[in-house]
Amino acid sequence: MGKRIAFIGGGNMASAIIGGLLRQGFAPGQIDVVEPWAEARERLQKDYGVVAQAEAGAFLAAADMVVWAVKPQTFKEAATQVRAHNTGALHLSVAAGIRSDSIAQWLGTERIIRTMPNTPALIGKGMTALFARPAVTQADKDWAGEVIATTGAFLWLTAEDQLDAVTAISGSGPAYMFYFMEAMTDAGAEMGLDRAQAYQLAVATFIGAGELARASTEPPETLRAKVTSKGGTTYAAITSMDESGIKAAFAKALFAAQKRATELGNEFGGS
Repeated sequence: MGKRIAFIGGGNMASAIIGGLLRQGFAPGQIDVVEPWAEARERLQKDYGVVAQAEAGAFLAAADMVVWAVKPQTFKEAATQVRAHNTGALHLSVAAGIRSDSIAQWLGTERIIRTMPNTPALIGKGMTALFARPAVTQADKDWAGEVIATTGAFLWLTAEDQLDAVTAISGSGPAYMFYFMEAMTDAGAEMGLDRAQAYQLAVATFIGAGELARASTEPPETLRAKVTSKGGTTYAAITSMDESGIKAAFAKALFAAQKRATELGNEFGGS
């Protein structure tokens, strides 16, 4: 609890982690933030009591961990500024696509952990995958796990390229759920429900199905089959989706997300 953590970027993901740390006993005074936008700095002060600075400075030298919550296209420039003030910290990146080779080159350190979180972290229900470079110690990994656990569940990966698949499945995944909720709400409204009723039903169904899947040891195809009596209403819906090729189209969308994650690393990484 005596350690200091600096955040480069003060947006939603940084806020999720900051809020989790404070709930676990971290003091606002142990947290530094570099955030160029005045409105975001004011929000951090109001919501969390954390003082954010407009740019990197000597205060970063005290950080034991630096969390990178910046957009991929701004990472390199921000890293150049931070490197002048801190070369000894453990670095934890939540930036999509930027590979640890690039981060190591920009920061001049091998103590780097890449992560891929998702937006349910904002309410402590996130799912984050982590990959550590060889120089990261077990103590470093334990501490990173403690930090990420404040936002929800997490798992460690053994290969960095798996993070692109994680990005496609869980990193971007909440948007897919919202997309289907949107479709269910639209359909429900066309069927005679009001939009609020349809949306309530859609949200509750996703939550319930997710909890049922988590509590079960059966694979999803078995869980689906148990709800799908031949000739019934669910069977009619599943048959219609199969005839429309929805499963294949959805898989194609996931591969598109994975491809884009790889492209981000190519576009914004390197020297």
